[in-house]
Amino acid sequence: MKFIANDMAGLFTISLKKLEDERGAFSRTFCKKIFQEIGFNKEFVQTNQSQNTHKGTLRGLHFQQPPFSETKLIRCMQGSVYDVAVDLRKNSPTFLQYFGIILSAENMMQILIPNGFAHGFQTLEDNTTLLYQHTEYYTKNADAGLMYNDPAINIKWPLPPVKISDKDKSYTLLNNKFKGLEI
Repeated sequence: MKFIANDMAGLFTISLKKLEDERGAFSRTFCKKIFQEIGFNKEFVQTNQSQNTHKGTLRGLHFQQPPFSETKLIRCMQGSVYDVAVDLRKNSPTFLQYFGIILSAENMMQILIPNGFAHGFQTLEDNTTLLYQHTEYYTKNADAGLMYNDPAINIKWPLPPVKISDKDKSYTLLNNKFKGLEI
């Protein structure tokens, strides 16, 4: 595994080492010792899978409010997605900026999204599957989100969205009233 840092503190993309032979391929996707080398000492307590039938499906931008904020480790098992993390840490130099990356079964990249970020993705192929690991249990009363098309964030989604849940369409747009969001 190779961890790749960027301008957003605590957010890493992870390139997996793929070992191939006549049987197929093998990759290590998590090793506690290697993650500790970047200062990650949390425990993953929940794993979720997201299956998406249609190209252009958009999910997000989701987060859990404190004290249930969570770190997520995300990878694409089938197909491909444009995966996005939005920094909601009020005192961060990258507050309300986003980071986007293509995750695919082919490129075998992962993203580690720390507490204080909203997360979403758009499928780039039909029949796309993601696997998420979480450091907190899902807590319904802490569930929150941002509008996927909020002009304050201005995410450049690669495709026109074709499938969005009613819940994801119902989030309030950010404005000065909400810019003091504490995550």
